Amino acid sequence: MKLRIFTEPQQGATYEELLVVARTSERLGFDAFFRSDHYMRIGAGDPGPGSTDAWVTLAGLARETSTIRLGTLVTPATFRLPGPLAISVAQVDRMSGGRVELGMGTGWFDAEHSAYGIPFPPVGERFARFEEQLEILTGLWTTPAGKTFSFEGAHYRLADSPALPKPAQSPRPPIIIGGFGARRTPRLAARFADEYNVPFRTPEDTAAAFGRVREACEEAGRSPMVLSAAQTVCVGADEAELARRAAATGQDLAALRAGGLAGTPAEVVEKIGRFAELGAERIYLQLLDLDDLEHLELIAAEVMRQL
Repeated sequence: MKLRIFTEPQQGATYEELLVVARTSERLGFDAFFRSDHYMRIGAGDPGPGSTDAWVTLAGLARETSTIRLGTLVTPATFRLPGPLAISVAQVDRMSGGRVELGMGTGWFDAEHSAYGIPFPPVGERFARFEEQLEILTGLWTTPAGKTFSFEGAHYRLADSPALPKPAQSPRPPIIIGGFGARRTPRLAARFADEYNVPFRTPEDTAAAFGRVREACEEAGRSPMVLSAAQTVCVGADEAELARRAAATGQDLAALRAGGLAGTPAEVVEKIGRFAELGAERIYLQLLDLDDLEHLELIAAEVMRQL
């Protein structure tokens, strides 16, 4: 089981704060540093400095880290045109020496679209655009050098693209598709994804979602993909430390314990084990307090070493 750190900078975080967490995660041996791709705080509270752009952030981190993998969970298809997104991801992949992964979704937070003038079509159109974007991204990255790529869809048209630059990873950076939809999500994951992620669901719901994707892979005639889950993490060496960490993030400890990876190290190891039994190979640990680096130290020393 690989542990990945997952941050939510839209809740208020500077690039410098994210850099400290990324470098600490790398030093402690975590498999990856991921961030959300949002432009506005979700929910009430102090937005602090506001959000930062996900791919600008990852470009900086690509040059200021050396081994840890970097990615988004997830980039909305509504935010960027597929051609320029392919260029950005490929460039950051080259800047990192081939350490980038692209998580993608349809986009869902309508308020941030309104706030920054981003079109937010109905869900059916968002899924259609998402599928076309996946076709374009994979097509551009895998077009042989010296050849061109063209695409004609309902929403996007590319004519004789040089399909450059190429990413460092061959044939392309890994694509992660997440969610728990019963029909469209498994089909798109089976067609395009290298990894399927279930965010913030119980082991029972996660098992059902994994089952749907396994079935879609069988129907598509492809081998199973990497399966993963994202869970909020809150670990304390004892009950007092655990309560302090939950309070620092404004979360209810009982709710965290019931619905996330909260508890003593032994409890959290046991909870991660449930996801491993379902076939999960990676767990994304949603870290809510970016200033609490001792939390990362504890997870590395008392949880990760047992996995």
